[in-house]
Amino acid sequence: MKDWLPDDHLVYFVMDVVEELNLSAIYQCYDSSKGGQPAFDPKMMVGLLFYAYCIGLPSSRKIEKATHEQVAFRILTADQHPDHDTVADFRKRHLKELSGLFVGMLRLCQEVGLVKLGHISLDGTKVKANASKHKAMSYGRMEKKAEELEAEVKRLLTEAQAVDDAEDIKYGKGKRGDELPDELRFKQDRLRKIKEAMESLEQQAEAEAKAKREEIQQKELSLQKEGKNRKGKKPKDPGDKPDSKAQRNFTDPESRIMKDGASKCFEQAYNCQVAVDEESQIIVATNVTQQANDKQQLEPLVEEIKKNADDKTPEKLSADNGYFSEPNVQYLEDERIDGYIATGRQKHGDVPEPAGRGRIAKEATTQERMARKLRTKKGRETYSKRKQIVEPVFGQIKESRGFRRFLLRGLENVSAEWDLICLTHNLLKLFRSGLMLKVA
Repeated sequence: MKDWLPDDHLVYFVMDVVEELNLSAIYQCYDSSKGGQPAFDPKMMVGLLFYAYCIGLPSSRKIEKATHEQVAFRILTADQHPDHDTVADFRKRHLKELSGLFVGMLRLCQEVGLVKLGHISLDGTKVKANASKHKAMSYGRMEKKAEELEAEVKRLLTEAQAVDDAEDIKYGKGKRGDELPDELRFKQDRLRKIKEAMESLEQQAEAEAKAKREEIQQKELSLQKEGKNRKGKKPKDPGDKPDSKAQRNFTDPESRIMKDGASKCFEQAYNCQVAVDEESQIIVATNVTQQANDKQQLEPLVEEIKKNADDKTPEKLSADNGYFSEPNVQYLEDERIDGYIATGRQKHGDVPEPAGRGRIAKEATTQERMARKLRTKKGRETYSKRKQIVEPVFGQIKESRGFRRFLLRGLENVSAEWDLICLTHNLLKLFRSGLMLKVA
C-alpha cells in the first residue's frame, strides 16, 4: 500500500515522527497491573489521531470512515479499521499523555533549529465550547426559576398524592406507589441542576470576595508602612453573593460567555493562549483559561516557556494591549526579558506619535515608559512583527484546519485538546520545513 502515495506525503512523515516520540507513558497503561491489552497498537493510534488533527478531522466517526475510504488512513492503520468508539476511548483514556507529547514535539523542532527564543509573541483567541450559549442561565434568573420550580414540584407532588389516595380507595393498595409522573421527574431534575449551578456560582463568589478582601488589606498595610492615608472613600466590601448577571452553562459548566474579537459576538467559549516563536511560527507554550481578559496570562505563559525550554527565557517578548499591566512589565524586567507591550489600542491607519527627545522623566509611570519605548525606531520595528508572528497561527488553526469548536468539555479536557491541536500545528511546521528529513 505504501506505493499508493508519493514518498513525501504527510502521512509518512507523521509515522516517522511518532517513532521519535516517547510513548512509554501510554504503553504503561496496558501493563498487567491495570489489566487488558490494547485493541490496536498504541503507536498506530497516536499516529492516527495526529494525522487526523493535522488535516482537521478530529471527529472519531469521521476517522473511522476515513480508514475505509481514504488511502492515507489505510496506509497509516495498515488496513485496520478501529471503530469510532475505540478511537474516542483511546483519546479519552490517554488525553493527558497525548497532551504531554507537546513538549516532545517542541524538542524535535528545537533540534532542527526551528525554535530560537529570540522574539516570542503572545496572543489569545476565543474557541467555542462544546455547548450552546442558550443553555446558560444567569444567577438572578436561577433564583427566580428555582422558586417557580419548587412551587411547581410541590403542586405536582400534592396532585400525585391525591391521585394515589383516590386509586387506593378505588382499586386498593396494589400499586407500588413509587412511580413518578414524567413531568414531575423532569422538573425535579431541572431544579437539581439549577441548584447545583447556583451553589457553584456562590462558591466562586465567596472565593473571589475573599481574594478581594485580602488584596484590600494588603493595600491598606502597604499605605500604613509608607505613612500614607487613603484618599477618598474606602473601598466597598465585596459581597459574598454572586452578581445577578453571573452565568453558568448547564452543558459545559466550566465554559464562559466571552466576546469573540473577530466576530464581535458573544459565544460560549474558552480563552486559548499561545506563545509563538518568530523563527518559524512554532508554538512554544499554551494555556487555556476561563477568564476573557488576557492580563493574567502573561506570567503563566512565560513560566510555561521556561518549563518547556529547559529554563531558557526569550530575549524579546511582544504582546497587544490586552496583556499590559504594571506587574506584567515588572515581571518581564525581573526575568530580564526585553518586553514590548502595547499600552493602548491604535486604530488602523493612525499615524504613530513621534518618540520623545531626551531622557524620560524620573517620575514617569510604567505605562508612560512603555509607551515611549514603543515609539522609538527599535520599538516600532519590534512590535510591528507581533502580528506576523502570532496572528497567522490562529488563522492556520481556525481557517485552514477548521478548529473553531472543541470536541471535549471541561477545562482540563479542553486544555489537553488545545495542546493536541497546537502539537499538530508544530508537526505541520516541521513537515513543511523539510529540515527533519535532512537531519535523518
